[in-house]
Amino acid sequence: MHVVASLGIGGTEHGLLKVIDGLGEEQFEHRICAVRGVDENFAERMNLTGKVCSVGTGRPGFQFPLFRLLRIMHAFKPHIVHSRNFGALEAIPAAVLARVPVAIHSEHGYELEILDGLPLRRRVLCHGFFKMADAVFVVTEELRRYHSRQSWLPSERFRVLANGVNTDHFAPSQEYRKKVRAEMGIPQERLVIGSVGRLVPIKDYGTLLQAAAELVRQGRDIHVLLVGAGPERDGLGRQVTASPLLEGRVTFAGVSNRVLEMMNALDIFVLTSVCEGMSNTLLEAMASGLPVVATRTGGSPEIIAEGCCGYLFSPRDVAALTQLLARLAEDAGLRRTMGSAGRSRVSDHFALPIMVQRYRDLYCELASKRDTRKGN
Repeated sequence: MHVVASLGIGGTEHGLLKVIDGLGEEQFEHRICAVRGVDENFAERMNLTGKVCSVGTGRPGFQFPLFRLLRIMHAFKPHIVHSRNFGALEAIPAAVLARVPVAIHSEHGYELEILDGLPLRRRVLCHGFFKMADAVFVVTEELRRYHSRQSWLPSERFRVLANGVNTDHFAPSQEYRKKVRAEMGIPQERLVIGSVGRLVPIKDYGTLLQAAAELVRQGRDIHVLLVGAGPERDGLGRQVTASPLLEGRVTFAGVSNRVLEMMNALDIFVLTSVCEGMSNTLLEAMASGLPVVATRTGGSPEIIAEGCCGYLFSPRDVAALTQLLARLAEDAGLRRTMGSAGRSRVSDHFALPIMVQRYRDLYCELASKRDTRKGN
């Protein structure tokens, strides 16, 4: 089967690449079409030369790539078009106009500006285009409820297909723990808390820094490690500089392709997001054997068995976060028990082969209804 995935290349790209790699090439042939521009080195870097194209630019503002998408679909003749997130929604009417046998759309998370609901124009578009698709899925039950309300469609219209993580790759490693701490000048005995992700407002890392400062004030030997880059970097840096308690206790690692190693440098993984769809880094942290503390929002309560492999708290509640981190800081045995339970939970419910098989089943189910086979 020929599959075109249309997306705004960014946070969802890694999930897409995991699916492509997991499905393999025996039954599926893939092409990626970015609607908002793509890094010119992306295809080569990901070993996808000749399989990636773009119908737009990375510049902000209105773009309408419908007819460019239509031309690509006429040329490639895919059996399945799968668009990801609202930014690629035009791929659905383009697929219908191009007479593509199967059109699928999926929603994977939130933007800060839509937490209180979608603008009316966007709700109307979602209602119409979701109805055009052969299937629409989301990654959590919470997102199913959200998009059902916002698009005025019954919840049964949306399937749930959770994210997955490679538990063979993401695993505990004392070697990486020592190596990364030594490289970054973090004392081996210090308790390290932190997170991995873009430094953007929706992640609310300022709350983590406030909690860390309070823990230091209480006399705890704490270090914060933040892995990622983004527009909040300067503001977070100023927050650290303004707090004498945090001097020498915060490391901004920037963007890294060594996420596994960085995870193992942590003792506790913290997710302070105002909202999330289903956090891949949360799954990666649990697979790495870390206890986790996350906001009780989005898909996180569906991932974390509270009190078993981690804790939940309300967004922006610095006092609650501080209390939970203090509890874990005091008890190394509890950290080990929760970390082990988290890894088991991910292995049982969110392992990469489980996710890939669900994608395979979905594609094959819809393709079989249209008598679609590779080579047709």
